[in-house]
Amino acid sequence: MTQCVDADLVLVGGGLANSLIAYRLSQTRPSMRVLLVERGPHLGGEHTWSFYAADLTEEQHSWIGPFVEHTWPGYEVRFPRFTRWINSGYFSITSRHLHDVVTASLGDRVLLNRDVESIDPTEIVLSDHGHIRAAAVIDGRGPSDSPHLVFRYQKFVGQVVRLDNSHGLHGPILMDATVKQLDGYRFIYVLPLTDNVVLIEDTRYSDSPVLERDGYVGAIRHYAVTQGWRLKEVERGEQGVLPVALSGNIESFWTDGPPGVARSGLRAALFHPTTGYSLPNAVRLADHLSRMMPAGDSALYDSVKRQSVQHWSNTRFFRMLNRMLFLAGEPAQRIRIFQRFYGLPKPLIERFYAGRLTSTDRFRLLVGRPPVPIGRAILALASSGRTGIGSGQSGKPEEDRWHNPTPW
Repeated sequence: MTQCVDADLVLVGGGLANSLIAYRLSQTRPSMRVLLVERGPHLGGEHTWSFYAADLTEEQHSWIGPFVEHTWPGYEVRFPRFTRWINSGYFSITSRHLHDVVTASLGDRVLLNRDVESIDPTEIVLSDHGHIRAAAVIDGRGPSDSPHLVFRYQKFVGQVVRLDNSHGLHGPILMDATVKQLDGYRFIYVLPLTDNVVLIEDTRYSDSPVLERDGYVGAIRHYAVTQGWRLKEVERGEQGVLPVALSGNIESFWTDGPPGVARSGLRAALFHPTTGYSLPNAVRLADHLSRMMPAGDSALYDSVKRQSVQHWSNTRFFRMLNRMLFLAGEPAQRIRIFQRFYGLPKPLIERFYAGRLTSTDRFRLLVGRPPVPIGRAILALASSGRTGIGSGQSGKPEEDRWHNPTPW
């Protein structure tokens, strides 16, 4: 089968970032011909995306409102030394609801079950040899390996389970780190979706992206039992491996992949460098394009690349902290850094996740008794993280290492 379809914009990959771009453009530029192409049977895969009230502006909260399924006034964290309730709004979106909202808005402009064979700035070729031509293309097919960026990982397996009894929670457990520490920093994440339905995720900040699902599933069941929850059935599952950025050269990163093709989401390195979460950045990119959609493929590429490069520049301090987290102490001791962080004032925690730290915040994060050995912390700051401590002398001066570090 051979077909040619003309469009103003083709979005390849129906994940979070491209879905939000398509939806926002349908609101603000209804005459624009936008196609959203997804290889799977529905948009978003099997995912739950969460974010904090402080992550978005009032206007952004307003337009993303139809996607939000669950809202809580705050959340809990649990550590060996303390338990804390943080009175800060928290929101979640599921992929199934994302699919329903976007398809209702775009209709037949959402093309499902379409494998893409190749992409260039103004055309995609489908696996059935069909061609879709457009003024511009955005590639949002998730993260891809790059030799130019250095990562560690936040990886998780989650299950939405129906219980025979009430879970008794007043809000999410963002981190329960009282569990046994495995494979780096480990915690359990719990979202109470109804009185007897919860999403339980076993999450680990790890040096390796390898995810052995069966072990995680067993740990989830064990955790439910320790909470006194009686599992009735598993409604669905999800899993993921998110990037945690340590260092890299963002300009070289943009030479990867098809030349001249704009990107979105994780594929554009638009994510929080410490959590790997991409929803706030996806909202910001959708807003940016809705306000000033560039005319033509090269202008779009330049515009999105500038967003990515600026974000990478703005978050250098976070990558410095990540190097301390992963390189300055033993994996089982990473919990000490998070335990210290969640003892800080609520406004600082909110600004940290929103990526808007002040100079005072940066100072507050680095002063005091260090939760890792200071000598290793200094070495970690000077390292790129490619091979661990000391790898700053790896012959890659372009990587954003912290020179002359004074961490405390």
